[in-house]
Amino acid sequence: MRLKDKVAIVTGAGSGFGEGIAKSYAREGARVLVADINEAGGKRVVDDIVAAGGQARFIKTDVSRSADTAAMLAAALETFGGVHIVVNNAGTTHRNRPMLEIEEDEFERVYAINVKSIFLSAKTFVPYFRKVGGGAFINIASTAGIRPRPGLTWYNGSKGAVITTSKSMAAELGPDNIRVNCVNPVISATGLLTEFMGVPDTPENRKKFTATIPLGRFSTPDDIANACLYLGSDEASFITGACLEVDGGRCV
Repeated sequence: MRLKDKVAIVTGAGSGFGEGIAKSYAREGARVLVADINEAGGKRVVDDIVAAGGQARFIKTDVSRSADTAAMLAAALETFGGVHIVVNNAGTTHRNRPMLEIEEDEFERVYAINVKSIFLSAKTFVPYFRKVGGGAFINIASTAGIRPRPGLTWYNGSKGAVITTSKSMAAELGPDNIRVNCVNPVISATGLLTEFMGVPDTPENRKKFTATIPLGRFSTPDDIANACLYLGSDEASFITGACLEVDGGRCV
């Protein structure tokens, strides 16, 4: 098992990419703290993991709140005795539409969940990782952060911030044996699909988006989970500051 004896925290793990990451990690031997603001979804994922023979615990978490972020560390220590990997997956977007139509509260929500969460994660987990001799962050960004397109301007900017911040963290924290990497998914059939597209989710509209992806399909939770599995494992012990595009060639 590639993550045997490791403890991982996965935010936004109650659905979509986070669910795929949490389940993949558990299958590979990790004990997983499933963190999500959606209690029903998070508990369902924990039940699935336990039913499959894995170990997991749910904690209701708003990643934009410092107290909730600190509670994740406390819960992992109480239940599993440590933390080795933090996957900052929780994210949101505004609906695809012209940049000046986005309201201030929408902008603030996107940056609080997508960017402030990385700040709070660092404030909480870096001191712990330093104390124990190392650890790994995996931040889920987006192809939107490196190949932005009209309609998602403020979301694009938030993911660009995640990418640049992750690289800077990797440079600063390397001497502490703390690795920081990014995974960049392309559009996926998750709960935010309609918001990303800005049009109804129909086969015709999906074709317009898949036409821009050389491999001809959306990314899936398993695609993203496989990338996170590698980056969280000891196989990637010399990988930090990387930004892995899991996008079917979208950014070529």
